[in-house]
Amino acid sequence: MNKNIPTLSLVSPLYNEQDVVEEFLRIISQVLNETQLSYELLLVDDGSRDKTLETLLAAKEQYPQIRVIQLSRNFGKEAALTAGLDFALGDIVIPMDCDLQDPPELIHKMIAEWRKGFDVVLAKRTDRGADEPMKRITAEWFYKIHNKIAATEIPENVGDYRLMTRKVVDALKQLPENQRFMKGLFAWAGFKTTTVEYIREKRLAGESSFNSWKLWNLALEGFTSFSTVPLRIWMYLGLFFSVFAFFYGSFIIFKTMILGVDVPGYASLLTSVLFIGGIQLLGIGVIGEYLGRMYQEVKKRPVYLVDKEY
Repeated sequence: MNKNIPTLSLVSPLYNEQDVVEEFLRIISQVLNETQLSYELLLVDDGSRDKTLETLLAAKEQYPQIRVIQLSRNFGKEAALTAGLDFALGDIVIPMDCDLQDPPELIHKMIAEWRKGFDVVLAKRTDRGADEPMKRITAEWFYKIHNKIAATEIPENVGDYRLMTRKVVDALKQLPENQRFMKGLFAWAGFKTTTVEYIREKRLAGESSFNSWKLWNLALEGFTSFSTVPLRIWMYLGLFFSVFAFFYGSFIIFKTMILGVDVPGYASLLTSVLFIGGIQLLGIGVIGEYLGRMYQEVKKRPVYLVDKEY
């Protein structure tokens, strides 16, 4: 093995994290030094608007293992994480958020499982008490719905924090899609996998850049990336309404022949038209979501652009 290539690459995407960077580097460096493995800290600045980049560059004097990848703008966490995996050199790679909600000490357990021969070591949250109640509820429902309708099952309460061998990372780098849902891609890749558990802590400082709207869009990304069931639903809905219309029409004909013609109700007619119209528009919206994904993919734009590497 080339002596210049580290054994471990820790990859962390950052966006406006100036309040936590210094403490994160202090703690993670201490933990990685304890592993007695050669390592690099690959930090991806995802177009931060605060002093995150300046803080990282200043920290390079104290932590020579730091490599900084500066993206040309904010591409989003999934793109920044992809960039980190692309640039990582280590035999094993650990993606990790810098907010320290995921305990760095868990890396020791991950490495122990890797030494046993596992290619992927997942970090599973057994307690999400640090998250807001609505976030916990929506996350629970996302996993349940996704794993019901998708062929690729995503491990519940498992985020990006995990250990992967070089074999796994190289496999992920072969996946060409532009619209990337990394949790799904991780699960799709497979390989020999085990799990270690932990309790999720509160964020060290600052606020998460993932608001409700971004989380909703990320969930849609997950549904549409790994399942066509949302499209298939509209075929069954169309069949249901067609059968219903046939039998209801037959009932009206029979009733008219036996009892005579009655005056139709405008209210019921208007309600039916609006209801069917709403169903059709909703179906068109679902189809549009998939077409939009195809439109983004066929343009073949890169997932991210790098401004500088430090």
